Amino acid sequence: MSRPHLTLWQVFRIPVVVAALSLFGLVAALLDDGAWDWIGAAALGVSVVVTVWALAARRR
Repeated sequence: MSRPHLTLWQVFRIPVVVAALSLFGLVAALLDDGAWDWIGAAALGVSVVVTVWALAARRR
C-alpha cells in the first residue's frame, strides 16, 4: 500500500507550529513574572505534550 504524496507544508506544519510556540514560551517567560511565567510554561508544555503524543501514536 503506497502513501499519498505530501507537500512540504503538510510535512512541516506541525513542527513549525510547535517551534513557534516554544519560541513564544521562552520569550514570554523572560518578559515578566507572574502571568507571563504561566503563559510561557503552558506554551512550552505544548511541545512536551505533542512529543509524547507522537511517540505513543508511532508505537501503535
